[in-house]
Amino acid sequence: MKDARFNLPDGRVLTWYETGVGQPLVLLHGWAMSAAVFSEIGALLADDFRLLIPDLPGHGHSSPAMQNNLAAISADLLGWLDAVVEGPSALVGWSLGGMLAMEMASREAIAVDRLVLIGTTPRFTLSDDWPYGLPAVQVRALARNLERRFEATLADFFALAFAGEKIADERLRKIRSFAVKRSPLPDRDAALGLLNMLAVQDQREILPAIKQPVMVLHGELDQISPFAAGKYLSETFAGGHLEAFAGVGHGPFLSQPQAAVVKIRKFC
Repeated sequence: MKDARFNLPDGRVLTWYETGVGQPLVLLHGWAMSAAVFSEIGALLADDFRLLIPDLPGHGHSSPAMQNNLAAISADLLGWLDAVVEGPSALVGWSLGGMLAMEMASREAIAVDRLVLIGTTPRFTLSDDWPYGLPAVQVRALARNLERRFEATLADFFALAFAGEKIADERLRKIRSFAVKRSPLPDRDAALGLLNMLAVQDQREILPAIKQPVMVLHGELDQISPFAAGKYLSETFAGGHLEAFAGVGHGPFLSQPQAAVVKIRKFC
């Protein structure tokens, strides 16, 4: 896998990784993770696609964003993609990465021919008209814990991605070995800023602007982005469909990598 650095116009750096040949497939990771989380499925997909896997701003080896919101981070990613890819790309986004994929596709700044949304929700927290999120008090508590016990809170959040699953301890150790331990911790201010952003973000108003075919991969046991949120997305998009993962939580491509790769390969 080749690693590269993209210089943003203001001097900040976006690091990214490339492997494989074929149609461009962009993989966008979740909050407090890095490109390393896709190491396993990247190896499985590299025979079929040109994979482009960035460290999101403030994560891995990338500089923090100027502002910790979807618009600013999407602008960085769109500038990078416009420079390194000619023609249409498919976007695969997990959790926060899925939110960014939706933001990018809705802008029509680059050619996106389809989306894969994994464990994604258009709104992270509950509201009077949105019953498929986390209670705001839980998100505020997570933010407080992040300030007090940064590394331990990140570890707890990662464990929550597998809550309720019957997954072997050996498998969890393997996932941590490539998804967590191969990359530095996220920038503290970026992690907290993005968490505060997630407490208030709501993307439902941009969904009608997304016309591409959309495949939603969602674990039925997801305790971070409830399964009903994925079902909502699949039913809202005109070209959307849902692939449910029984007995799986927030990371279907981590818990069942072979099954996830088969679905991504077929759709893309």
